[in-house]
Amino acid sequence: RRVLARRRRYLLDGRPVEFATSYLPLDIARGTQIAEPNPGPGGIYARLEELGHQLDHFEEEIRARMPSPSEVKTLQLASGVPVIHLIRTAFDTAGRAVEVCDTVMAADAYVLSYQLPAT
Repeated sequence: RRVLARRRRYLLDGRPVEFATSYLPLDIARGTQIAEPNPGPGGIYARLEELGHQLDHFEEEIRARMPSPSEVKTLQLASGVPVIHLIRTAFDTAGRAVEVCDTVMAADAYVLSYQLPAT
């Protein structure tokens, strides 16, 4: 299946702390504002919903690990600093995966905090 890749890099006080690549089905994203550098207010999720892909749920896989040499360079990491690797998949109400986001974060720059229902 062909996809559109959207790559981003995030800075904190001028320091790179995260980079991410979102992969979206090309048959959804082609020719839309999703394919533009700035997808507009609400980002790609708002554009997906405008296109009829009502978001239903997300699945996330998170792991901490030591960075690859290219990740050390990209994030300008000090020796010994691990990364957080997060892969999030967004599903629409039809059960279709409409985005997979592969994110690498400098672990010394983030605290991940979640609220989950008990039931």
